[in-house]
Amino acid sequence: MGGAYDNREFFESYAGMDRSRHGLESAGEWPQFRAMFPPLAGKRVLDLGCGYGWHCKYAESRGAEYVLGLDPSGLMLAEARRRNAGARIEYAPGSAEDFSCAPGSFDIVISNLALHYVAELGPVYSRVYSALSAGGVFLINIEHPTFTAGVDEDWAYGPGGERLYWPVDRYFYPGERVTRFLGHDIVKQHHTLAQILGGLLAAGFRLDAVDEARPSGEMLALPGMSDELRRPMMLLIRASKTAETGENL
Repeated sequence: MGGAYDNREFFESYAGMDRSRHGLESAGEWPQFRAMFPPLAGKRVLDLGCGYGWHCKYAESRGAEYVLGLDPSGLMLAEARRRNAGARIEYAPGSAEDFSCAPGSFDIVISNLALHYVAELGPVYSRVYSALSAGGVFLINIEHPTFTAGVDEDWAYGPGGERLYWPVDRYFYPGERVTRFLGHDIVKQHHTLAQILGGLLAAGFRLDAVDEARPSGEMLALPGMSDELRRPMMLLIRASKTAETGENL
């Protein structure tokens, strides 16, 4: 069910990444993504593709009433329970494509680096819209279309190994892309910007904020990090369900 993330060899490589070892503060996009979060106190939060559970623990630490983290990978869930357990956190198997809950069950839904593994976004958007209460918020971090349309998701290199440019090809051909990540062939799904954002509008969401991840001033001091300003890697979105009564979050 969890694909590559249930492959022990790949999982151990993934565990060595800084964001796996140190959590949200080591994720370069976190300050921008965090700025999109509404107040979490007293809210019911669903994390689709929770991974190690970092966002679940963050929500609980900010006073969330109940947090449900779903992930298709058994290895991920085991790590989430080990690292980020909480009295108001529940972890369970499930994915963005197959989760089900009663309408209006959650006030906030988070999807962090999971939707670029999903072939059809429309059904997911509709399911999330139903799961949200009136005025609820959908927070998305997805690989940027410029990144997923990259040729093998890698730079074009010069004769000396220098990074020349980021090649983009077949942009308007959504669908499966196989890329090399941590020494393994990983299947991802490319979606155009219009599909990602327009799909949210078609599902009934209002777009509140759209941003593109870029390194902070402090991170730019790290080796190779300045190249992250040459092309966007992640697309950050806050969308909301139109409130039927009361105010939005």
